[in-house]
Amino acid sequence: MSAFDWFRRKKQNISTPTEEKKDLPKGLWHQTPTGKIIENDELKANQYVSPEDGFHVRIGSEEYFNILFDEGKFKELNAGVRSIDILKFKDTKSYKDRLKEAKSKTGLKDSVRNAMGKVNGVEMVISCMDFSFIGGSLGSVMGEKIRRAIDFCIEKRLPYMIICQSGGARMQEAAYSLMQMAKVQAKLAQLSEAGLPYVAYLTNPTFGGITASFAMTADIIMAEPGALIGFAGPRVIKETIGKDLPEGFQTSEFLQEKGFVDFIVKRTQAKETIANTMSLLLNK
Repeated sequence: MSAFDWFRRKKQNISTPTEEKKDLPKGLWHQTPTGKIIENDELKANQYVSPEDGFHVRIGSEEYFNILFDEGKFKELNAGVRSIDILKFKDTKSYKDRLKEAKSKTGLKDSVRNAMGKVNGVEMVISCMDFSFIGGSLGSVMGEKIRRAIDFCIEKRLPYMIICQSGGARMQEAAYSLMQMAKVQAKLAQLSEAGLPYVAYLTNPTFGGITASFAMTADIIMAEPGALIGFAGPRVIKETIGKDLPEGFQTSEFLQEKGFVDFIVKRTQAKETIANTMSLLLNK
């Protein structure tokens, strides 16, 4: 018998039928960048923050909504808005196929969701990005859903918050994507004129056109610990200027030190901090 017989799944060797094979359950553990191992149940109970080293695991809109809204209850707004391939864009695959693949993998319709609910009793609207959907990229749907969320806030006299988690503009939508920055800024100006507060909560990562526009124009800018925030990535900057970057460059702590971020807010403290901040801004 040769050594290769073990891999041929012959009757006299390993012959377990494929349908009877048992894989170890996936997702039981999570390893943080510092090497700490945490059970997923423990991680979830601690709002996906490692109790060992404080590392904030990247999560999506569903998790943020359940963490922030009282009893996890919220009403989703504008859920039916979805992207189309208006430019018939194609790189290694068509944009239409990329959208189809992203929807299939994530169960989402695009990279942002709007929801209304109460956070420690304070009613508000939150738009939350999902990095899992094409890198949380800014496209025409994100701009339109944020516009609708702001109009809803103005109509109902509600404060507004955006949870940012994005790699920047969606290249498959070209100028249509870039137009959303100006569109959102114009709507935020209307929100401000209406006397309603806007808070941004920057999570890892927040880059590109998001940082270049509405992520940095909020009344109060909060960020999760250790979140990477910037326009271009550190590798691109280093190659451009030909110099080593300072330690911790583009982390939320670095940006707070330079005056770009108001508060570093741990996820486990976010609900209370956001509710208190909105109450103060509303003079309640």
